[in-house]
Amino acid sequence: MKRAVTTALSAATAIGLAAPAIAQEAMTLDQKVNETFASVTGPFVSLIFAPLPGTNFPWIVLWLVVAATVFTLYFAFVQFRFFGHAISLVKGDYSDPNDAGEVSHFQALATALSGTVGLGNIAGVAVAVGIGGPGATFWMILAGLLGMASKFTECTLGVKYRNEYPDGTVSGGPMYYMSKGFTELGLPGGKILAVLFSIFCILGALGGGNMFQANQAHAQISGIVGDYPGWITGVIFAGVVFAVIVGGIKSIARVTEKVVPFMGILYVGAALIILIVNFDQIGWAFGQIFAGAFTGLGVAGGMVGALIQGFKRAAFSNEAGVGSAAIAHSAVRTKEPITEGFVSLLEPLIDTVVICTMTALVITISGVQQVDPATGLFILTEDGSMIATEGGVQGVQLTSAAFASGISWFPLVLAVAVILFAFSTMISWSYYGLKAWTYLFGEGKTTELIFKLIFCVFVIIGAAANLGPVIDFSDAAIFAMAVVNVFALYFLMKVVRKELASYSSRLASGEIRKFGH
Repeated sequence: MKRAVTTALSAATAIGLAAPAIAQEAMTLDQKVNETFASVTGPFVSLIFAPLPGTNFPWIVLWLVVAATVFTLYFAFVQFRFFGHAISLVKGDYSDPNDAGEVSHFQALATALSGTVGLGNIAGVAVAVGIGGPGATFWMILAGLLGMASKFTECTLGVKYRNEYPDGTVSGGPMYYMSKGFTELGLPGGKILAVLFSIFCILGALGGGNMFQANQAHAQISGIVGDYPGWITGVIFAGVVFAVIVGGIKSIARVTEKVVPFMGILYVGAALIILIVNFDQIGWAFGQIFAGAFTGLGVAGGMVGALIQGFKRAAFSNEAGVGSAAIAHSAVRTKEPITEGFVSLLEPLIDTVVICTMTALVITISGVQQVDPATGLFILTEDGSMIATEGGVQGVQLTSAAFASGISWFPLVLAVAVILFAFSTMISWSYYGLKAWTYLFGEGKTTELIFKLIFCVFVIIGAAANLGPVIDFSDAAIFAMAVVNVFALYFLMKVVRKELASYSSRLASGEIRKFGH
């Protein structure tokens, strides 16, 4: 988050990268806003991320993992049975350009991925491996595979209940399947859930999907060219973001279909180079991952610690069950809602199973970390300083050091990747927030322009200010979306199963064929 929107990273620490230390005796405007905001929103943030009694396992993570498991079983492991068909759909084999919608299957997938692939894949994984050991990777992969079923469920519903307008534009997402789906099934409360989801989505879009990203981008740029005022970065980013989002989802999709593959290839390519150079250690690394998953390999918390860190990383990285991706996927050109469900299940696979695992493997193989016997946590071997804390600074440093062990210039690649991840996340979350905004305040060019201008103002604020509690609150809002969304999915999943049964039988009988055949 996303993005990356991630609470596994300490927002306050990460934001501290962007500005010099504030003199303790001076009560700045940032500090005043922080203290006031924290006092008001603290209870809400604490509630969303509260651990289960007697553990340090956030209940919201369990909420998402249980839902992913339920959907996997309910749809009989749909993520594996229709994986090949999903690839064919992304390639455009079944795409009819005359179908309702605004973007292709590939563009919808790229837009959704741009909202989830981000800093969490770089720094967040380092935190997970640092605290939970290599074994955290196993549980991260498992949670990612299960999360594919959650994406399938929510994105199918997003297309099925979307609004299609005479001008060819569409609006979809959880707020629409909550209100329309519940009404169709004769269930009460759908509109209330939709309004709650929309409010949380707007807050999350402006904070974690915007301000946090702008702040991280400024931190990376200033780290290369030297310290300078954050508002300068904010203004530049706001201008570029506005130029993209003013054109709507089609403009966003045209950018993300180019940026996402580029940044993915850039990052994964660098990881592959490290793995090829250390080919003889790959088997050992996987051994560490599997052994650590069930023993902890001496890491604090043992197997339970590895499991917690792995599940947290997966949940915070791919957002399966949050409902955000359903908004992007709803814009797809198709007359079969289930097809976008198939396409969307590839998202957690790419984000968590592939990219996050690449990061974990490189960190494990590089040997830049070792276990501190006193704490059971990983430390950098270079100077012995503790590296695996809940702080984003340390997470980025560990990943950077791991890659630099094989590619000396990788920190520069890392900076470029973070900037691209931040930019792509902002434009995707602008669309999520916009659709929530128009659901609440109505469709129309003026309504849309107002939100887009507000969004760009928050880009500048995010790059220039130190607003830790604001970002913490927006992260909480994003996972509050998951509370509302998963609750609705339990009631609506039977609709998806009916769609799946119908499509499966027609596909098997040959009624559904590749376009042009």
